[in-house]
Amino acid sequence: MITGFEKIVEQRIHDAIKKGEFDNLAGSGKPLVFEDNSNVSEELRLAYKILKNADCLPPEVELKKEINQTKKLLSGMKETADKYGLIKKLNFLIMKLNSIRNTPVMYEMPQQYEAKLIGRFGSKPAK
Repeated sequence: MITGFEKIVEQRIHDAIKKGEFDNLAGSGKPLVFEDNSNVSEELRLAYKILKNADCLPPEVELKKEINQTKKLLSGMKETADKYGLIKKLNFLIMKLNSIRNTPVMYEMPQQYEAKLIGRFGSKPAK
């Protein structure tokens, strides 16, 4: 049984089709792509979708991105002094990420010491 409201909606859709309002829609003729959000609880799905559409990332994800960018920069550096500063920044970011996560120590991301600070700054240890 179709209610009065459903009849109005159906009529408006048919009118829009006749006017050609659905002819040039983005993605027309292509299959719909549904996101797999089965790992997100039902209560949070709408909030996550809104945040995703607004390009807002959780702090943990932003930190992980920054850590990966810093690692890429570090892998391409040759200057020892600059590497040391970047390693300090990387360790700080990792420490910050580990504190946000609030997980047991065994699951924390390990800090990077870049081959014991590049063999103690590229020189032999003092005796």
